[in-house]
Amino acid sequence: MKTVLCYGDSNTWGADPVSRGRFPLDVRWTGVLQAALGGGYRVIEEGLNGRTTVWDDPIEGYKNGKTYLIPCLETHRPLDLLILMLGTNDLKKKFSLTAYDVAQGAGVLVREAQISAAGIDSAAPRVLLLCPPPFAPMAGTRYEEMMEGAEEKSFRLAPHYRRIADEYGCDFLDAGQVIVSSRVDGFHLDASEHQKLGLKLAELVPTIIG
Repeated sequence: MKTVLCYGDSNTWGADPVSRGRFPLDVRWTGVLQAALGGGYRVIEEGLNGRTTVWDDPIEGYKNGKTYLIPCLETHRPLDLLILMLGTNDLKKKFSLTAYDVAQGAGVLVREAQISAAGIDSAAPRVLLLCPPPFAPMAGTRYEEMMEGAEEKSFRLAPHYRRIADEYGCDFLDAGQVIVSSRVDGFHLDASEHQKLGLKLAELVPTIIG
């Protein structure tokens, strides 16, 4: 059986932009992925609301994706594949980061996984880096002030993420070519987009880890 770990933020956790609750497992893209891949695969969901790539949140705390990554990999080893989708929360105004900075943070996580022994036979797992989709218009949403400036920056993430994937030799998917962010709050995913992303990844994963 192949084991796939999905490491991300609220869009991996399954935040519903309408109800502000959580989508059921079978609606979340991780659940869609599991159903589409079938019994030969085990998909592990590790989503945390507010998780960043490598940045400490001075208000919420415990959101730094680097701090928990290695313990998480060790907990679930041996892994065939790590799917990494982070960076949305890095765009919060309080972090004052550029799109370049956000991608560099994602690169740190890719490298951490690649030098780990969390894969098969104590090798490293394969890594699939996902660039989060661009934000929908933020004006008038409940997150407008918190995410001031994020919409424009989000459209510049993909080239930087692709550069990181090329630099570290990992697999890459620009999620913005598959899904769009919800117009309800600007950056979470509607149920239809979870479905699209899960099915797209179900096409990709077997080509990466066979």
